[in-house]
Amino acid sequence: MTVCTFRTAVPGDEELILSFIRALADYEHMSDQVVATPELLREWIFEKQKAEVIFAAAGGREVGFALFFHNFSTFLGRAGIYLEDLFVLPEERGKGYGEALLKRLARITVERGCGRLEWACLDWNTPSINFYIQKMCATPMDEWTTYRLTGERLKQAAE
Repeated sequence: MTVCTFRTAVPGDEELILSFIRALADYEHMSDQVVATPELLREWIFEKQKAEVIFAAAGGREVGFALFFHNFSTFLGRAGIYLEDLFVLPEERGKGYGEALLKRLARITVERGCGRLEWACLDWNTPSINFYIQKMCATPMDEWTTYRLTGERLKQAAE
């Protein structure tokens, strides 16, 4: 692996963050679902501080990113970190950048005194699943099902 450095996203990185989001959505066959804009990212990441982004950089450019936020475990009685997105550019895969990002995020989790680091992975994404289990020794949470309300159903539930 080329020397990998990390940096935290700052205002002005919205276009770069969005480019990673779009590349991830393309990989996951979900490009039609991306409605994020640089303005929305600025508002929610930097102004409202609801999420954080770290970049992995090598050779003078960003090669991967992780977007995460705090959640809370009532059982542990403390916060955790939820990794919403982790993505490494296709041409940079297999060089250790994904592992480096996850290890950096694990260090952040420990440094902040959080109780756990969690994320979800699409069932068909076998390369990522194998990486998480074999390389990172992560435990799949098969007994949990994720539920979601969005769009009109979310609005109906709020009425």
